[in-house]
Amino acid sequence: MITSPEDARYNCIAWGAGDQGKWWEPHPQYFWPEGSPVEYTVAAYASVYSCRGYEECDSHTVEQGYEKVAVFANKEGVPTHAARQLATGYWTVKLGKFVDIEHALEDLEGETYGRVTLVLRRGRTRSMSV
Repeated sequence: MITSPEDARYNCIAWGAGDQGKWWEPHPQYFWPEGSPVEYTVAAYASVYSCRGYEECDSHTVEQGYEKVAVFANKEGVPTHAARQLATGYWTVKLGKFVDIEHALEDLEGETYGRVTLVLRRGRTRSMSV
């Protein structure tokens, strides 16, 4: 389900962190949180989200009081995508420069984005339903 119009200002990594103002990528042209490794690795992406209060967890199922982010990686282990869990249990993602959509997590696993390789959570401090 499409939930917002196209917007080239931000990407899925930013959307996962709740930022609709800038494109997040470990590249000098884009924003990347200070102190996080500037590399395309799952560990670097874990560091990025830990700067926002997330910690690794074992499950992508809904947990009362927590919001979650899932990081996808291709078969070479390079991060390709991120999704943020909604309170409903569905996930919201930004598709590159295009639209935001809502979906079941496994809907995006496959050749394009790879598989979920990391799930992180933080205490829900505010509504993240958008």
